[in-house]
Amino acid sequence: MAMINNNDVFIDRLTLGHYETNAYIAVCLKTKESLVVDAPARAADIIASLKGTKPRYILLTHDHFDHTGVIVSLRSRLKVPLAAHLLDSLQLKTPPEILLKDGDSLKLGNLEIQVIHTPGHTPGSLCFRIGQYVFVGDTIFPGGPGHTETPEDFQRILKSITEKIFCLPNDTVLFPGHGDSTTVKRAREEYAAFASRPRCTDICGDVTWLM
Repeated sequence: MAMINNNDVFIDRLTLGHYETNAYIAVCLKTKESLVVDAPARAADIIASLKGTKPRYILLTHDHFDHTGVIVSLRSRLKVPLAAHLLDSLQLKTPPEILLKDGDSLKLGNLEIQVIHTPGHTPGSLCFRIGQYVFVGDTIFPGGPGHTETPEDFQRILKSITEKIFCLPNDTVLFPGHGDSTTVKRAREEYAAFASRPRCTDICGDVTWLM
């Protein structure tokens, strides 16, 4: 069953690979143009989910291997452009045709996809917004931020979340790279508990808001 299926957009999730990474399909229901967000594994399953649509893009939230496992085969079979941030494009096995930055937008039929740069998990992490729905990659999950390697990266991801995600309306739905969806309202409430408590300055790694 589709996650979202209204008059404008169809969104579905495929959980693929050893790390149970989410790939997403979005379709403009007026024109049947479609896109894929991330390419973790099982390219054939992703392609099958696009049946009856007109694929336009593969969008990459970031360059980690569990999100890019079948990027080469998926591109070669779909023959559509790959879009990523420059800072997460340099180590990819196949270079993107479209380099995205904060504030960019793409058209998918009658839909507009807004590009949000959210560094922290990786330097070039991107989120993609279609109206009240945002594909957030590994920037934020229900219960906490994405993994960070250094305290500086943790501060970057907090800045990305609080300034780029929490400014969106409460009912905005967040689709993460692993696990279930959440909303901006719920995520903001979880973060408030974290922000209200004193914490070490060198925090990083796998953090939860209720740690």
